[in-house]
Amino acid sequence: MNNKPPPQKLQHWSVLFASTLAFTVCFTIWMMFAVVGIPIKTALGLSETEFGLLTATPVLTGSLVRVPLGLWTDKYGGRIVLFLLMLATVIPIWLISYATAYWHFLALGLFVGLAGGSFSVGTPYVARWFSKRQQGLAMGIFGAGNSGAAVNKFIAPVLIGLYGWVVVPQVYAVGMLITAILFWLLSSTNPSHHSGAGVSFARQLTMLKDPRVWRYSQYYSVVFGGYVGLSLWLVKYYVTEYGLSIQHAALLAACFSLPGGVLRALGGWLSDRFGAYKVTWGVMWVMWVALFLLSYPQTAMIIQTTKGPLSLDIGLSVVPFTVLLFVVGIAMAIGKASVFKFISDDFTSNIGAVSGVVGLAGGLGGFILPIMFGALLDFSGVRSSCFMLLYGTVCVSLVWMHFSFRPLAEEEAIRHASAQKLATASGKL
Repeated sequence: MNNKPPPQKLQHWSVLFASTLAFTVCFTIWMMFAVVGIPIKTALGLSETEFGLLTATPVLTGSLVRVPLGLWTDKYGGRIVLFLLMLATVIPIWLISYATAYWHFLALGLFVGLAGGSFSVGTPYVARWFSKRQQGLAMGIFGAGNSGAAVNKFIAPVLIGLYGWVVVPQVYAVGMLITAILFWLLSSTNPSHHSGAGVSFARQLTMLKDPRVWRYSQYYSVVFGGYVGLSLWLVKYYVTEYGLSIQHAALLAACFSLPGGVLRALGGWLSDRFGAYKVTWGVMWVMWVALFLLSYPQTAMIIQTTKGPLSLDIGLSVVPFTVLLFVVGIAMAIGKASVFKFISDDFTSNIGAVSGVVGLAGGLGGFILPIMFGALLDFSGVRSSCFMLLYGTVCVSLVWMHFSFRPLAEEEAIRHASAQKLATASGKL
């Protein structure tokens, strides 16, 4: 008896593996300045806002190219688009090791940021190889490549400690080239997946008139934009708030980045099983509670009592802070997958274009947030202000979800009540 899986099924999983590997490497390089930026900040004497801009610059181009990359994926196929995209970043990554001025890093960061657009290529490319009931899981597994943010925190500090920061972009450039070749060898092409062939870009973009696209974009700007923003910011936060070394800070920051990437597959499975709305709603409430606690700054109070002054110190030490970040990372991982389950359910024939727009919104969130984190810190001097900002964005999402889905819930309740009445009437007859 032959128990071997059919060749087509093996092809599906080979595509998923190759794409996930490629996305993981791309995301690792996309987040490079989260660690490398710290010695660069010290060497150039940058302000907090300038540091935020440095780390966020690659995120800008990685976000802006997501829409055209999603459209090209629909039109030409994900294999060739992702392969060429990876090759285009190799030289800019290498040249970072020769940069000396602030504007050098910003300019090269714009080109390196192209790697971040790989998500809008891989998502529709992978999804079309699987049936609708498996798409949430497949996209979740692919999206686990977000764990590249944690991989960067493991690799870059070691390289910096041994050889200095200039070696990091050289190692990453070679890694990107090797990964691009492996991706091409392990992936496949199916012309029937090119749903955008013969369709103009203008026609593909008509979906922007759909309010659901903007709603999902806002959700994704919170769960993905927040993930990217914190991944870029946390190493420096640990260094300045708790006085840790870069190596220790990166390791603790990975406690957020790693589950925030790897557990995206769990989010896909949960979304397939319970539906995108229930999962996303639960994610937002978990984040609401955790970010509220993280927002509270280190506080010292003196209370005048009948027995004299009473001193109180309120704040999070390293351990509870890291535990709360771990919870936020899990919630964001699940939320990233559930938002894209919305897209695969509602825009089956236009996944590439819609995922490009939603990915653009999430990426822009990841670009703007580190800059705002730095500006808020420069203005207020309160380091936990970054969590206050994220807490506000979650509040917006909860309110929007409530008013957007309430009519649908009421309609479903009416249908359910009508069905019960009909069943009761039939029983009496």
